[in-house]
Amino acid sequence: MSSLGTFVRRNFEPLILSIQVVVDLLVVVLACVTAWALRDSLLQAPEGPLDVANRLETYREIFSITAAVCLIAFHRFGMYSPIKSLLNVEEFKAVTKATVTSFLVVLALMVFLRGTTVASGTETSGLFSYLVRMHRAVDLSVHPDLYSRVVLVLAFVLILVFTMVSRFVSFKVIQGLHRRGIGNRNVVVIGAGQTGQRLQRKFLLVPTLGLNFIGFVDDNEAEGTMIERSRVLGSTRDLERVLGQNKVGEVFVALPDAPEEKVMAIIAELERLGISYHVVPRFYHLMSYKVRIENLDSIPLIARPERRESLLYLGSKRLLDIVVASVVLALTSVFFLVSAVLIKRESEGPVFFRQTRIGKDGRPFQMIKFRTMHVRDCKDAPAPKTESDPRVTRVGRFLRRYSLDELPNFWNVLRGDMSVVGPRPEMPFIVETYGPLDRERLRAKPGVTGLWQISYARQNAIHDNLDYDLYYIEHQSFLLDLVIIALTGFAVAKGTGAY
Repeated sequence: MSSLGTFVRRNFEPLILSIQVVVDLLVVVLACVTAWALRDSLLQAPEGPLDVANRLETYREIFSITAAVCLIAFHRFGMYSPIKSLLNVEEFKAVTKATVTSFLVVLALMVFLRGTTVASGTETSGLFSYLVRMHRAVDLSVHPDLYSRVVLVLAFVLILVFTMVSRFVSFKVIQGLHRRGIGNRNVVVIGAGQTGQRLQRKFLLVPTLGLNFIGFVDDNEAEGTMIERSRVLGSTRDLERVLGQNKVGEVFVALPDAPEEKVMAIIAELERLGISYHVVPRFYHLMSYKVRIENLDSIPLIARPERRESLLYLGSKRLLDIVVASVVLALTSVFFLVSAVLIKRESEGPVFFRQTRIGKDGRPFQMIKFRTMHVRDCKDAPAPKTESDPRVTRVGRFLRRYSLDELPNFWNVLRGDMSVVGPRPEMPFIVETYGPLDRERLRAKPGVTGLWQISYARQNAIHDNLDYDLYYIEHQSFLLDLVIIALTGFAVAKGTGAY
């Protein structure tokens, strides 16, 4: 068992990726067969149809093509990369793109791979003969007329749904394994300054990254010095010893302000030792934005693309806001009434809590929530962090646990002050302290939910987790909004609300 465990730990990523390919294949096949079975059971002719095996055999080749195309598309859209995006949202977007692309490719192949017949006496010399031979070489006897369009469309709808669910489950399973220390890679950070400490907090906050943070390597701190909960293991002169003793497999170079010569010397040493490394670049905050790399002769230049929000995206986002807000308010109307009664019974004061928040482009608005605290405590102050906070009422504890206190925010969405998805709106006294980078949050309309709200970092202050909002602002899309809404549903169901 120990040798097996060692093998699994050393080859964790290749094994996981291999298993993922097999799982994806099974999921695609299951979706295709389920689509066929649903259509067959609903539309089966009453006058003695062929047996199930023979009816399914008709679809064997097109389902095989579908499975092959889907796996290629999954690979093409980066779904087998061991590097995961923030909260893995990019993978969920990739599933949708890969499925739509696969559908279009299969439709094209159904035309180009259909059976070929050449009438007797037809001249088959020259170019025409060559084309016929080429077509027959890839002829899979696909006959579109035999296939139900309902089956094909339903198959790809189910592929999308089943793959989304499968990838979500896989993500949670891998997170669980990493949380137990299985498949984790030992990492160190070179540089114990502000940037290195930000990486340290990320590693400790999110153990499911699969990165086991060992400590720092730093030339300005004595060996053994404690920085928060981690130790300085040595200086860059001791790099080979530190990496060998701690069996480090990955290094993060967090020296954005160091001279280029020093950073290149460290990289050369890591190359010599055969250690995988990542470098935090100079002006790394700039790299949080979407940038493009240009060249002036042989000199690389970093530039930001022109900011231009698509009218199609803005229109579809507003339509999504109106539809979601209307549906939520209609479905929760009875809950609003019950909550109002319970809030009034437990403590004096209004049912709703109104507070000035700062919206897009710095415009203030009145945000509406259910009141969860005693009236005397409803002030501009740090939000409660635990259920035992004496400011919170008993009804308020329940509402905050499941984020139900934020349901009235959907009135703000209907009014256009907020969106369903976006950065969480901050209070004016906090916005007054914003620097240039923080003010980037004001480029987007604030949201009821967002990346920060469904992350592990929710336990910390909004303004301490700027990277979540910058990521969303720089990657806004209708598809990303749908992914965040779906993940919010899981978070609310689990009860990972305001605490």
